Amino acid sequence: MYRILICDDDRDIVAALKIYLSGGEYQLYAAYTGKEALDIVQREDIQLILMDIMMPELDGIAATAKIREVSNVPIILLTAKSETSDKILGLNIGADDYITKPFDPMEVLARVRSQLRRYTSLGSANASQDVITIGAVSLDDPAKTVTVDGEPVSLTPSEYGILRLLMQHPGQVFSSAKIYESVWNETGAGSESAVAVHIRHLREKIEINPSEPRYIKVVWGQGYKFAPTGRGE
Repeated sequence: MYRILICDDDRDIVAALKIYLSGGEYQLYAAYTGKEALDIVQREDIQLILMDIMMPELDGIAATAKIREVSNVPIILLTAKSETSDKILGLNIGADDYITKPFDPMEVLARVRSQLRRYTSLGSANASQDVITIGAVSLDDPAKTVTVDGEPVSLTPSEYGILRLLMQHPGQVFSSAKIYESVWNETGAGSESAVAVHIRHLREKIEINPSEPRYIKVVWGQGYKFAPTGRGE
């Protein structure tokens, strides 16, 4: 049974999300401030977090940043705003996805299940028997680990999924929509900004100089690829 933390200062929203996710598949925890969410994460083995952005004491952005210091648990941000800047801000500090209020119950379920599938896959030891090494980057899919020059690199499930996709097909160009569809298992319409943020995070973790990447290359107007030799054009 997966443990899901729902954090929102609006108790009616927490109650509604509990109804959406009821049915015995999940063990649900509730928090009403970012500080309460942090306390629960420290006490319990939480496997997914639904986190509101606008909250008292400690907002969702700050809480997500603090959680990312100690855990790669999937975090889906909840926001009443539809502006791209809010969504990108959330992704920038480590969130995996976002849902805009008011919620569609089916969308909530779909996004929760998608994130849990990837999180479970990241922790599985049976998904693949391949170890891919390109240049200094090595991805061990059975162990779900990544190293650069032999040093371990900590990736979120989304970042790992993107890197695995690109490294499994070195030199092949993937559009943002295709990356989103492959990693998130849903339509990639309007996914350019979300994918770009995760790509930037990946570069910061595996590249010596993220502004001049050797591995994850952009092909302008087409998408991204993993350079077969670790060298750019």
